Amino acid sequence: MTVYGSFPGSRPRRLRTTPAMRRMVAETRLNPADLILPAFVREGVSEPVPIAAMPGVVQHSLDTLRKAAVEAREAGVSGIMLFGVPEDAKKDAAGTAGTDPDGILQVAVRAVKEEVGDELVVMSDLCLDEYTDHGHCGVLDADGRVDNDATLERYAEMAQVQADAGVHVVGPSGMMDGQVGVIRDALDTIGREDVSILAYTAKYSSAFYGPFREAVASSLKGDRKTYQQDPANLRESMRELALDLAEGADMVMVKPAGPYLDVLAKVAESVDVPVAAYQISGEYAMVEAAAEKGWIERDKAILETLTGIRRAGAQMILTYWATEAAQKLGRA
Repeated sequence: MTVYGSFPGSRPRRLRTTPAMRRMVAETRLNPADLILPAFVREGVSEPVPIAAMPGVVQHSLDTLRKAAVEAREAGVSGIMLFGVPEDAKKDAAGTAGTDPDGILQVAVRAVKEEVGDELVVMSDLCLDEYTDHGHCGVLDADGRVDNDATLERYAEMAQVQADAGVHVVGPSGMMDGQVGVIRDALDTIGREDVSILAYTAKYSSAFYGPFREAVASSLKGDRKTYQQDPANLRESMRELALDLAEGADMVMVKPAGPYLDVLAKVAESVDVPVAAYQISGEYAMVEAAAEKGWIERDKAILETLTGIRRAGAQMILTYWATEAAQKLGRA
């Protein structure tokens, strides 16, 4: 037999011989505390509304949202990211339902805080897209373009009403220039230096958002390519990262997760703040659809995708499987 290099003395397969051995030498470990549950709450419903494109995910009523928060906490999940779905009649050009102290998101934040207090990190989506009748993440100018600076004024108001509702973390997801700094100033102005900012640092204009549009009953007309990032670009993400950190971001995020693991790894190598990744609706839907067809093993595929995101450098993973995955990991 021809001997190559250090073979037969060096045999990496020795460390793969049994489940116990593989577990002992695993380089990446997934823990329930790594997970954050995104959750939708719909105004005016008494029962959860299934989301057809995301089997197993629903638009919650306030009551079922409370239960989901408790279940997540008991499973060991660290946080819950809330998205409000207002009644269509309350949508307008400025997204005023998003800054109404009694708007659905603020009501949901208060409800979850009443249920779990500080035992679960309560996060809120800070964006106008759910509340505008045109579906964009900001207000429009006379030519129908998203007006960056006018939108920042609305984001400042949103940050303050969400803080007043009791949120621990705000997640500005609109990709407006300067949003982190404006939100930090708005929070500090009302004495809420304790509220953290999870910056959507690299949010790409992705084809994988489709099911989310159903989840939030989006009214979007057109696309978001003038403010979300071009999927072809990595250096641009690093520029966005530097700006967000300079403006006071406490945590940074890459979204989507799976198609952008290279971006995630680069970001994670470059910062000394916590890094998150959002496994988005299309990533979820693909696994569920393939599993329903019998083409993949669902549970193994879920944990493999999450492990890959964790291995790429994410300390926190937003995933619709958060509670389920945490329960499985807790039993492992």
